[in-house]
Amino acid sequence: MGFELVLVSMVLVLGCGGGEGKECTNQPTQTHTFRYHLLTSKNQTWKQEVMSHSRYHLTPIRNLSLNEEQEDDDWTMLFGRMKMKKEPEGLLKEVSLHDVRLHGGSIHGQAQNTNLKYLLMLDVDRLIWSFRKTCGLPTPGTPYGGWEDPTIEVRGHFVGHYLSASALMWASTHNEALKKKMSALVANLSICQQKIGTGYLSAFPSEFFDRFEAIQYVWAPYYTIHKIMAGLLDQHSIAENPQALKMVTWMVDYFYKRVRNVIRKYSIDWHYQTLNEETGGMNDVLYRLYSITGDPKHLLLAHLFDKPCFLGLLAVKANDIAQFHANTHIPVVVGSQMRYEVTGDPLYKEIGTFFMDIVNSSHSYATGGTSVNEFWSDPNRMTETLKEGNNEESCTTYNMLKVSRNLFRWTKEISYADYYERALTNGVLSIQRGTEPGVMLYYLPQGPGASKAISKFGWGTQFNSFWCCYGTGIESFSKLGDSIYFEEEGENPSLYIIQYISSSLNWKSAQIMLNQTVVPPSSMDSFLRISLTFSPTKKTSSTSSTLNLRLPTWTHIHGAKLTLNSDTLPLPSPGNFVSITRKWSGSDKLTLQFPIPLRTEAIKDDRPEYASIRAILFGPYLLAGHSTADWDIKTASNASITDWITPIPAIYNTQLFSFYQHFSGSSFVLTSLNNSLTMEKSPKPGTSLALHATFRIINIQAKHSSRLSTTLRDFIGKSVMLEPFDHPGTQVGSVFVLVAGLDGRNESISLESKSHKGCFVHSGMSSGKEVKIRCKSNSDADASSFNKDASFIARRGLRKYDPISFVAKGANRNFLLEPLLAFRDEHYTVYFNIQE
Repeated sequence: MGFELVLVSMVLVLGCGGGEGKECTNQPTQTHTFRYHLLTSKNQTWKQEVMSHSRYHLTPIRNLSLNEEQEDDDWTMLFGRMKMKKEPEGLLKEVSLHDVRLHGGSIHGQAQNTNLKYLLMLDVDRLIWSFRKTCGLPTPGTPYGGWEDPTIEVRGHFVGHYLSASALMWASTHNEALKKKMSALVANLSICQQKIGTGYLSAFPSEFFDRFEAIQYVWAPYYTIHKIMAGLLDQHSIAENPQALKMVTWMVDYFYKRVRNVIRKYSIDWHYQTLNEETGGMNDVLYRLYSITGDPKHLLLAHLFDKPCFLGLLAVKANDIAQFHANTHIPVVVGSQMRYEVTGDPLYKEIGTFFMDIVNSSHSYATGGTSVNEFWSDPNRMTETLKEGNNEESCTTYNMLKVSRNLFRWTKEISYADYYERALTNGVLSIQRGTEPGVMLYYLPQGPGASKAISKFGWGTQFNSFWCCYGTGIESFSKLGDSIYFEEEGENPSLYIIQYISSSLNWKSAQIMLNQTVVPPSSMDSFLRISLTFSPTKKTSSTSSTLNLRLPTWTHIHGAKLTLNSDTLPLPSPGNFVSITRKWSGSDKLTLQFPIPLRTEAIKDDRPEYASIRAILFGPYLLAGHSTADWDIKTASNASITDWITPIPAIYNTQLFSFYQHFSGSSFVLTSLNNSLTMEKSPKPGTSLALHATFRIINIQAKHSSRLSTTLRDFIGKSVMLEPFDHPGTQVGSVFVLVAGLDGRNESISLESKSHKGCFVHSGMSSGKEVKIRCKSNSDADASSFNKDASFIARRGLRKYDPISFVAKGANRNFLLEPLLAFRDEHYTVYFNIQE
């Protein structure tokens, strides 16, 4: 069989082999977590045993179709004889990040700014410490830890991600400090590459590739090389650094020769066996490079990283991705999509489409994410994965967004834009810990009573994590504006607005500055409200242009409204675009509103006994319940969802308080735990204890009062109830009368039992013990101590309701529902057992 035929036929032949297809996974299957623990373990016996059985043991087979006598030109010509197709037409054009600016006060703008702060915190010398060590240059400073530690075999991968993230962030912000930092990084890496002198550039020695090519144990060297190549290519194409293109081209020349030599020495089959180790998106970056250089060597090498045994399964539409390592294979699919874009081969369009279909239909969570413990489980058996807790590796969401983005650009199908919105909202924004720079997640757990803080990795640290998901994380938060707008080329400019994110766009082809403002969603306002205003960039323009606005499939037409200035325009049904063509002027204002409905969605599990396991969504927002493993909700027969889920008014935030006392040099707070009150040390905001230490104070004489209050002393003499923040609709203890603090301080209050006059909530000044209702003694000896223990300083609650907050009436308790992205360290439940 000729070499050129092998490259085509192996896609199908290896994919049809049933059991053979499973060779496309690591042997034995190992997560990145396992590999990190293996490398850092002091158990040498265990390490040697794993490494000796971890890769295939193959006998070298001479490649009859390519021998050592063939010249380089013959090697290149082999692929040149294949029939090439034209690039596809009609693809939507990406809008440059340089032309998009997020509004600073929006949730996306805040997330971007938090990430920018982190990128600026990182030090160039520490990032490239191992690169300098590898090439024999002096190593000032100290290296970073975690996965960038000099003993870890994937060291340098985060540097590649940083190159990409900084290029994307600079395009998004034009921050000059960041530009200087990333330029210095590229320049120093170039010095390392020049010192080696072969084109090789890495934080680890080239001997890692000797082990890789001999199919011996090594932790994914091409995975790291892909990140470095992709980062340099982004520095060229996005950050406009010409030095970076020379560097990545020189790197590719080096690896082109290595792959050629492997195939000469062994066989093409041997080369494909080496690809059972994770290689990242090598095919993707090489196709991208080819689109810039047009060098056939780059195209040939890209094909050689296409991993035909996995793409073959998708080509013959075998729904068999279970047990594959998810983030090994999603980037290969992204690369195959780029193959379609540079060659026009329709097979690779079909592969991407089928892959997205099977992941969405059988392997995805309500967040839009996928995988458990980094692997795909059996199709439509997602309930089982909730027991593991290590759901949705963040890297997989980053790469699935690429798959869906490409498919939308090809097809303009709303479903792909809807998916992007869901995964971005729940799977990306949820992994950043508020506005703390450099604190992100590896896994996004979704089992009953889960917590981001106590998942397998928990929250990462700024300088000692650098997991794979840190790398994709800093990229994700640097390109939040890259999929809001797309252009369709033609005589008259046409713009597709597929994400409703507050931002501005310099729409150059239409000579317009477009400003999109989105009113932050609220549970009390069940509409998404968007306004668009226009500022022509030239005084005179005769150009008409078209806006195409997405109506998501999750909305409904009742109550939807589109207004241009004073005119109401017709709307299509959800799942379509509404198109408006005109010569836009500075006086134009376009407003769009459509309902954000509550709905439930079944887990991807086709077994009848799990039909009641459902997630609750508010438009694209996945709602999680504050819960420690309870998940049962009982509804009336044929009840509407609005019968058992009700919004929490924003005014309730003014009724939230925490109650403090100080003793033994520390601050303590009244806390509701297990249906009893205790005094606990004051917790940090965002923790479960902060949630338990927050109460809604209900004035029972005016339960529905909208009165704003900053102090409880306004309600002295009023009867009140204490409602635990996370147990809406319940109360702690009896009804109390709010009275001035017994200790006589102006700012303190006391809680007197309404039914037992003279008896008060009393701490006993002890931590962790149950707070009692104690009656005041007539003895003067202990009066002062009693008064102190029964007096509290009431301050604003440690926790407040998110703008999107609901109460779900459960079987044994009510659940407070808030968007998953709002949770930090609290326990929560994503899926509920909802039964009539």
